[in-house]
Amino acid sequence: MTHILIVGSGVAGLTAALDADGRDGVEVTLVTKSTLDQSNTWFAQGGVAVVTSADDTVASHVADTLVAGAGLSEDEAVEVLCAEGPEAVQHLIDRGVLFDVHEGQLARGLEAAHSHQRILHAGGDATGAAIAAALIDRLRDSGVTVRENTTVTDLIVEHGRVVGATVLGEEPIRADAVVLATGGAGQLYPYTTNPAVATGDGLAMALRAGAFAADLEFYQFHPTSLAVPGSPLVSEAVRGEGAVLVDDAGHRFMTDVHPDAELAPRDVVARGCAAAMAKQGGVPVRLDATALGGEFLAKRFPTIDAIVKANGFDWGSDPIPVAPAAHYYMGGIRTDLWARTSLPGLFAVGEVACNGLHGANRLASNSLLEGAVYGRRVVDAALGLAEPAEGFDSEWADPVVLPPAAGGVAVSRADLQQILWDAAGLVRDGATLREAGERLTAAATPVASDAKSAEDANLFVVAQAVIASALARQESRGGHFRSDFPDTDSAQAVHSVVVMKRA
Repeated sequence: MTHILIVGSGVAGLTAALDADGRDGVEVTLVTKSTLDQSNTWFAQGGVAVVTSADDTVASHVADTLVAGAGLSEDEAVEVLCAEGPEAVQHLIDRGVLFDVHEGQLARGLEAAHSHQRILHAGGDATGAAIAAALIDRLRDSGVTVRENTTVTDLIVEHGRVVGATVLGEEPIRADAVVLATGGAGQLYPYTTNPAVATGDGLAMALRAGAFAADLEFYQFHPTSLAVPGSPLVSEAVRGEGAVLVDDAGHRFMTDVHPDAELAPRDVVARGCAAAMAKQGGVPVRLDATALGGEFLAKRFPTIDAIVKANGFDWGSDPIPVAPAAHYYMGGIRTDLWARTSLPGLFAVGEVACNGLHGANRLASNSLLEGAVYGRRVVDAALGLAEPAEGFDSEWADPVVLPPAAGGVAVSRADLQQILWDAAGLVRDGATLREAGERLTAAATPVASDAKSAEDANLFVVAQAVIASALARQESRGGHFRSDFPDTDSAQAVHSVVVMKRA
């Protein structure tokens, strides 16, 4: 009997669990630190980018993804995503996901940097919730052992192989293969569209175990979160339908920044918003969707409509205040095309992983597709059925080695978030990054005595890695912008690599 332990309950983890369930001689346990519906997937609004129409092609989807990746996307990883995407989406449909339909066909929307209308959505703007709910329903009826409200704290490594994980307040879980599907780390920042559970847990655990991570300097900031406490997301699909960004004077500023204006790549739009905000003393810019009308907005974007109205705005009549917020991690645990990591027995899939797919900037709505595609591939790898591993002997770049913390005064989560926002937010510079790195190196790593402190410990490790990676990349590319190195350097078109110094 082969036991697969899956940590995380987003589209990647759920897909992997369901694909593994029922295979001969396979036992599956899925663990999540909260309830199954607490994941970045559940809160995803926009949709799934996939080729489903005769006027679109896989080659076009590949090309769009490569352009958005700013010269750093791995061709083969992109081709796997786009070519296997239609079949992966059909599996979602077979498992009960009801995508929106228009005139008998799958409804398709347009988002930034896409050359075709290929974004499938469900419930208007509740795509992630629709996908997660359907897969969770199927999971409840499966043979998978599900453990909610269970905090995994670290990986168990024996003789160089991952053989399970430790659990807060419970017995360790032994497994033949461990799949990390723990999502992103938006809680590194004070302003994020991510839920409270996005604390970089899997990435931190992998680093502590000695696994390689990659591209950790590349964090994507969504241009349009509603500028209220909690930073709720206002999907890019709203701009895809025709909404525009204006400053306090009512000027549509993105036309001055990029030929594609509001539909430029996300990093460009986010920095455009930040620059406009700086010119008006930090006051949020505004998203003007009034031309679409209140009735259309309520029908097409019911989730956002409810959030907007709950915060006292009438976006059918007046522009609403928006600001950039941390949204998606392009970097993560380094993997190959089958989700294998540099540690035998350990696999990673979804936002926690990095196989070079997204490069320096993720193309809109490729994330849910990534979970659906690679969530299937990881099972074959975990069972030894995938193509032979290429190995990790030749790294993408010389690894940045993270030193252990010196054990000084602890940094609170709020202070950590502000340090990251100031030093590794939309605009970075060497002096601020060095100061942040020195402060973290001199601090004490939080002790994981309960669920909250376990998250704090994970955020601290990931924060150190982000700062070190951002300091090492002395250029601007995609989601990483250095004001002291504002140009893109072709010599630095390589993936960064981070490893943690073992005590």
